[in-house]
Amino acid sequence: MELINKRAEEYAQNFSSKEDVLLAEIAAYTNQHLHAQMLSGHVQGKILETISCLLQPKKILEIGTFTGYSTLCLAKGLQKDGQLHTIELREEDAKTAKDFFSNSLHNKKIVLHVGNALNIISTLDEEWDIVFIDADKTGYIDYYELTLPHIKQNGLIIADNVLFHGDVLEENIKGKNAKAIHAFNAHVAKDKRVEQVMLTVRDGLMLIRKL
Repeated sequence: MELINKRAEEYAQNFSSKEDVLLAEIAAYTNQHLHAQMLSGHVQGKILETISCLLQPKKILEIGTFTGYSTLCLAKGLQKDGQLHTIELREEDAKTAKDFFSNSLHNKKIVLHVGNALNIISTLDEEWDIVFIDADKTGYIDYYELTLPHIKQNGLIIADNVLFHGDVLEENIKGKNAKAIHAFNAHVAKDKRVEQVMLTVRDGLMLIRKL
């Protein structure tokens, strides 16, 4: 299902601030060699960057690095002594991201972990200002429950792909990933510990504020 009018999306890109050179390089590489639909992309990247710059976080956790585009967008708002931990399951993608990070001014603020996020998160003794979830969809509820207790008051969880290609809009939702995302959306909606808003940007972003 096509969720976003292509002309509207192009118009939004044209009137949003441009990507920097490194982000454009990551986007071009990803579009050419990998699954382009997994990339945060220009407009969504600018949203992540803007949120980070407004909150000026000291600690960010990203679950799902891919090629590092969203990582570098989020890193732009970090405090001078801030740190971003990002977790990637696939070694090849982690290597690609690491190569791109080495060309970034924020490289020393980024800690890249390779492996299973559920195992790694429990070893990180941090209090997070922002958590960005963009990994395996069946793990979203687990990632949410594992990180929420360690998020500061008024901190944010940002969840990507919450519309899952429009599959969650169907009367009879099919596929384990679409069902998992719908379950996650319903789980958050019932949670009295947070307030949330779902944005119809790209494949859907949910901003979840801890009360």
